[in-house]
Amino acid sequence: MPGRQRLTVVQLLPALGSGGVERSTLEISQALAAAGHRAVVVSAGGRLLPELEVTGAGHVALDIGRKSPLTFRHVPRLRRLFVELQADIVHARSRLPAWIGWKALQRLPRGTRPHFVTTVHGLNSPSRYSAIMARGERVICVSETVRAHVMEHYPRTDPARLRVIPRGLDPDAFARRPHPDAAARARAAEQYPQLDGNGPLLLLPGRGTRLKGHADALALLAALRADGLDARLWMPGAREQGRGRYLQELEREAARLGVAHVVAMTPPTGLVAEAYAASDLVLQLSRKPEAFGRTVLEALSVGRPVLGWDHGGVGELLRELQPQGATPGFDLQLLAGRARELLRQPPAPPARIPYTLSAMQDATLAVYDELAHR
Repeated sequence: MPGRQRLTVVQLLPALGSGGVERSTLEISQALAAAGHRAVVVSAGGRLLPELEVTGAGHVALDIGRKSPLTFRHVPRLRRLFVELQADIVHARSRLPAWIGWKALQRLPRGTRPHFVTTVHGLNSPSRYSAIMARGERVICVSETVRAHVMEHYPRTDPARLRVIPRGLDPDAFARRPHPDAAARARAAEQYPQLDGNGPLLLLPGRGTRLKGHADALALLAALRADGLDARLWMPGAREQGRGRYLQELEREAARLGVAHVVAMTPPTGLVAEAYAASDLVLQLSRKPEAFGRTVLEALSVGRPVLGWDHGGVGELLRELQPQGATPGFDLQLLAGRARELLRQPPAPPARIPYTLSAMQDATLAVYDELAHR
């Protein structure tokens, strides 16, 4: 491997659906192609496959993320693939694919065996099953929060193998917008009449799951309206297929609080930057600590204040970039007080967001280069 200029990198993940893991896979595939390397992704496929193909990456369809003992039948096939491709790097982004990839590598001669890299995208429950993510020759952590999690629960991990590479955003996709943005607010209200009003618009983007803190957002809205504010709340992503029972639960809670007429619980929006622009305060109220807080970066980049629980990757970013929004969990009274302050006097957005897409891509390719040429 030493001296070779063109690398072949194989990324392993369950499928190409939607989410941070999938998006990062595409972003690194794009960076590899742009740098003249070869990118190959192994997954079960999914709706992002056409986007992957646009990057120039190859795709091999193997269902390596299906949680069944039968999934290990793919180990020989994956081993042959690594040899056929003359892979330099195998990069696993999820636990079961990591196990399949690791086992495939063990039977290859050490001198020609591809290097094994993992990325810890989430704060998985500590277990022998999860421990595979700490076995990479390089273990990429998407935040300092994740790095601390790895060292706490897998203390035998050599700290020198860890690399903190935060996920990043494209500044052009989340360009600064005027505040308030009357045109963006008008477009949101035209689509969802519940959002039509003169008071502040709160935005909580997130999947339709209890962990995302939708109930806390409803309680906050009720508290602000009790103060006489004509506040409204938009929750894009709360309405998802297969989440009907949870949605009904939220609708009942909104009715109980007397705020149902000023809440829009909608499917995810493909125009999330436009949603940030329409809002006055962005909420990140996940009850479970998250590995990273992409919402925080995106909203601050557009120029909107963020209010969130001070834990996990969200708290980490808020403390660094906009500490006024970092709120000890889960004090709803304090949350309402912080919201009033942020709405009354929004802090100046950061002059610069340091966590960019290009920085993430460059740092990841540097890890590949470090291993392949050492």
